[in-house]
Amino acid sequence: MNEKYWKWVITLSILFILLIASIVISLSSGEVHFSLFDLKSILQHKDSLEYIVLTKIRIPRILLGLSIGGALSLSGVILQGIYRNPLVEPYTLGISGGASLGVALAIVFGLNLTVGAFMLPISGFLGAFVTIFLVYFLSVRKDNFSINRMLLIGVMISFIASSSMMFLLATTTKENIHNIIFWVMGSLDEPNTMLIHFVLGTSIAGLISSYFFARPLNALRLGGKRAQHIGVNSALTIRILFIISSMLVGICVAVAGVIGFVGLIIPHLLRIIIGTDFRILLLSSFMGGSIFIILCDVLARTLISPNELPIGVITGMLGGVAFIVVLSSSKSKSAF
Repeated sequence: MNEKYWKWVITLSILFILLIASIVISLSSGEVHFSLFDLKSILQHKDSLEYIVLTKIRIPRILLGLSIGGALSLSGVILQGIYRNPLVEPYTLGISGGASLGVALAIVFGLNLTVGAFMLPISGFLGAFVTIFLVYFLSVRKDNFSINRMLLIGVMISFIASSSMMFLLATTTKENIHNIIFWVMGSLDEPNTMLIHFVLGTSIAGLISSYFFARPLNALRLGGKRAQHIGVNSALTIRILFIISSMLVGICVAVAGVIGFVGLIIPHLLRIIIGTDFRILLLSSFMGGSIFIILCDVLARTLISPNELPIGVITGMLGGVAFIVVLSSSKSKSAF
């Protein structure tokens, strides 16, 4: 085994240890505190407060954090590979804007009250799906697929969705404004276990399916035309990967709200540490995103306990500072 593969094994081992450590920290941290050694006793007393906190609050949040963080980071690294640009993130294409607008419309028209709370993630996903549809089909002209056109259209749709959100916030009631803003800032407080398991399964399926395109993504680093010369169907690869990453982002935003910087900073950092080979970058980004979100959720729950901060506030602050530091370093200039 050469030096490169040893580096991959060491990196994945460190990430796995950090993931386990972040899960342990999340399990034991909060207003109700208990250690890892208490878990066996807690699980044996199903009528205790600790058991309810563990099984109904903390474990579901960990599973959702693992899923959301992994999916957003995976989407980020895929899109950065498609565009060959380390500054592209999942929300650049307007998917989060479309999902947020869908949820805002559901709140304004009271669909979450008449149909049920499950209507919010459905509305968010429908908004994301409409955005994906518009970005994709407006980017295709006479079978000519342009990723640069897709990026520009995505940015414009993002602006349109943001302006529409501002219009709704300016014309609706104070209660609706509070609900919209709280949802947009992001949270892992999702009581529906079926929805959590669905997001977990989807994120893992996205990771597995992305590995079928690890070598094509490596080829796309040379450019679309050069990749075609070595046997890669660039247009088809880009379309499939765009759909996979967009659907992952749409589901994440629909369930947890807008959680920024995960798909931007995590792939960027890992690309600097382990290089640009997507065979290792896809899995490491998934694990890194999961670690980041789980730890940010711990901070969101504990910084102003017993109150809770929106997780989007934590990811925005930490991700923004980290990105400025990385971007200011000379090493980041050759990150891609």
